[in-house]
Amino acid sequence: MDLRKLKTLIELVESSGIAELEVSEGEERVRITRSMPSTHQAMARDAGGLGAGAAVSTDGMGPPLAAPPAEGHVVKAPMVGTFYRAAAPGSAAFVEVGDAVQAGDPLCIIEAMKLMNEIEADQTGIVKAILVENGQAVEYGQPLVIIG
Repeated sequence: MDLRKLKTLIELVESSGIAELEVSEGEERVRITRSMPSTHQAMARDAGGLGAGAAVSTDGMGPPLAAPPAEGHVVKAPMVGTFYRAAAPGSAAFVEVGDAVQAGDPLCIIEAMKLMNEIEADQTGIVKAILVENGQAVEYGQPLVIIG
């Protein structure tokens, strides 16, 4: 795959808002992963300065995810979608770091296919960290909140 194609793919990822793109041409494979603030610190392997904010792994293996910043129970995304901290724009967030939560309390909303899915705490504790920015795309199994 030539450098022009790679640059075009990186620009596509950066402008579209998608988090990851993988393309195969014959025996060649390229995966482009967009850096997400404070949740995914992608390491560029063979990137060669192809673009800020994007990492390229030409071996088909994705970059390792950083460990969560706090210890405790990790609430993970049960689906792919868009993460929202509040029920509506301008509303107060469901939880803030330091808030006490009970099992069943709403933590956030994940919008998937125009459906709003409320994500609830699955255990009682204190919110230690919120790992996703409001409006950020999340993937299945991605850590969202840490409860300690």
